[in-house]
Amino acid sequence: MRRLSPRLLKAPTTHARLRAAVPAALVLRSPWPPRSKFPTLLHETLPTPSQRATFRTAAPFLYSTDNNDTIAGETVATTTESTSSASSSEEPPPPLPLDDDGRLDPSVFPKLPFCFDTGIGLFAKRTPRPFPPPFLSPPSGSFSDPLSTHDRSRDRRKVYVNGHLIQGYTNGDDAVFASKYFICANDGVGAWSMRPRGHAGLWARLILHFWATNIFQDAASHSQRDYHPDPVSYLQHAYEQTVEATSEPNDWQGTTTAAGALLHFRKNSETGDPEPLVYVTNIGDSQVMVVRPSTREMVFKSKEQWHWFDCPRQLGTNSPDTPVNCAVVDEVPIREGDVVLAMSDGVIDNLWAHEIVEKVSESVERWERGEGREEGIVEGEDGKDMMGFVAEELKEAAKVIALDPFAESPFMEHAIEEGLASGGGKLDDISVVAAMCRKNKG
Repeated sequence: MRRLSPRLLKAPTTHARLRAAVPAALVLRSPWPPRSKFPTLLHETLPTPSQRATFRTAAPFLYSTDNNDTIAGETVATTTESTSSASSSEEPPPPLPLDDDGRLDPSVFPKLPFCFDTGIGLFAKRTPRPFPPPFLSPPSGSFSDPLSTHDRSRDRRKVYVNGHLIQGYTNGDDAVFASKYFICANDGVGAWSMRPRGHAGLWARLILHFWATNIFQDAASHSQRDYHPDPVSYLQHAYEQTVEATSEPNDWQGTTTAAGALLHFRKNSETGDPEPLVYVTNIGDSQVMVVRPSTREMVFKSKEQWHWFDCPRQLGTNSPDTPVNCAVVDEVPIREGDVVLAMSDGVIDNLWAHEIVEKVSESVERWERGEGREEGIVEGEDGKDMMGFVAEELKEAAKVIALDPFAESPFMEHAIEEGLASGGGKLDDISVVAAMCRKNKG
């Protein structure tokens, strides 16, 4: 777990909606909001549209309908103020482009010449924390039931924000998203788990959700001719939406890094043929890397951003960082067959870049030889395919180092350079999204 910056306790926020986290001993109230602060939960059925509107008015946050790192310590005044008068004068946002299962529908994108085949690999150093009120799992129904149903609070539960299913997957304090045109990996800063109102995994997942939905909404409103992605604008809006969603009456605090890759294309200046282009957006120490398995080379690697060692740039409570001021965007030309990776620092703190390139290239070759088809693979956009195998293999390689107290690792090397005693791998959440670029046939 990353260390807690002492500046966090010395710099109270200037805005009531972004209060600084304080030690539990200094909190003179229950860590849970008063019962009057959030609406009555519905237990059995999905809310009707009118009920959802009531929920959003009372608590514009998240709810469930299913039974079944160092924190940057400076204050930030950037937030989104919502008032009834302002909202009544604004035009309602366009509807989310969702499929029948409530997932973002990639078919809303203008017909692009290239797309991703994707897969994910996940390892959590501890069981993910349940998302907080108002998406608590239903209370016990009788005296024979346990008082808490947190044992059933896993990522398979359907959780919603503003009436929509939250996109992506939670992995410990990480969150990942994979689709035909956009992938990302966010790393919530685990030190927030020590705070009464802290929930880094929630922040990581919400920023991912809003970032992806903003991308899909913008793509749905443009044709191929006039579609020009603006990744920082999407991420900035996602950050503001997350600040609003986690403000009073909910008041959940956290910070997260963010790294994403949005697939687009450009025209060849000589032939006029389309060529794949990736917009890589990064803030913090998660990473996007482009590997070319055919030549076993690294085409691109995003650069980590730090305040100081083990304290990356991060979005959220008390952090001075915002996407519009800190996010770095790179336009990376790639080729068909290149593999784009979005990874949390659980990968890059345990594997050097050349080891990642070798493992990805080796996994692609093994799959093409027919190996790995029967092994358990986390489903990606197109099911159990090559990229699922690649992501799992890379995750396992990082996990081996993370669990070895005698291994040499990049994190150990960086710590020693800072004059800190360190040895072995770094036990952390390990999240990998692997995406291979191919021609779009659909």
